Amino acid sequence: MTFYEDDSVVPELIMRMEGDKIDGGDNSEGDYVNLRDENGAGERCNLCGFYWGFGWSVLWYWVKMALMFTFFGLLAAACVMWVGPFFMDKEIIPIINWETRTFSTPVLAVLLFASVALFPALLLPSSPSMWVAGMTFGYGFGFLLIITAAAVGVSLPYLIGSLFLRKIQGWLDNYPKRAAILRAAGEGNWFHQFRAVTLIRISPFPYILYNYCAVATHVKYGPYLLGSMVGMVPEIFVSIYTGILIRTLADASSDRRTLSAPQIVFTLFGFCAAVIATVIITVYAKRQLKVMQDEPLLA
Repeated sequence: MTFYEDDSVVPELIMRMEGDKIDGGDNSEGDYVNLRDENGAGERCNLCGFYWGFGWSVLWYWVKMALMFTFFGLLAAACVMWVGPFFMDKEIIPIINWETRTFSTPVLAVLLFASVALFPALLLPSSPSMWVAGMTFGYGFGFLLIITAAAVGVSLPYLIGSLFLRKIQGWLDNYPKRAAILRAAGEGNWFHQFRAVTLIRISPFPYILYNYCAVATHVKYGPYLLGSMVGMVPEIFVSIYTGILIRTLADASSDRRTLSAPQIVFTLFGFCAAVIATVIITVYAKRQLKVMQDEPLLA
């Protein structure tokens, strides 16, 4: 509809509210109309903007990942080529030479066994002893030496903790949130306890403290010992690998020779793989522990 004023045509302005019909159809958009051309150019522009923004965010994510890996790779290469040899000359090589001159191989094996077996009971870390076992005995005998000593190392605190059961239970009562996971390990059947102890050993929970707290959670000795042995396998292999890596770098530094390019690549790859595997296993164990807290227990 138009109005004529002074011989000129004035278009009529029509406002359509909710419920009005436009071109014979219902307007479900409320009090406004989406303006676009017949080919849907407005929709295509919106889709193009969405895909452009999504593609740019993905590209930027991978660029950041590439920069991060490049930075850490260069940092690791600098440590291997310069920082490592300097530290080897000043600290590691003198210790290895003193160890070789002072102890024979059988005596060193006895000392390493005793340290791994007794240090956990004294709340001392035994990782340096595991490194020395890797440097001296390698994967085979080194693993057997460490795993048998670790069995003694987790058993002694369990037996000692039974003498102070009430005090340890009181300490757990003072920290209910932190003790929730530990108490869950002592519930359920034999397999539930074994699985929980294994995950606790792999998780970042301080295992030296757990050695004394386990008995207060009423976990049985069988699943406690077996779960501890299985859960400590990744740590033992990483410690042995670290000792072998230290020995390799020390030998290269003492001979005044640099590692070849393939040796550097394999060394960096092995170290990064060990770190990544440890992180993945630790995160998985932590998540599984939270899942176990919500699972119904089987008698």
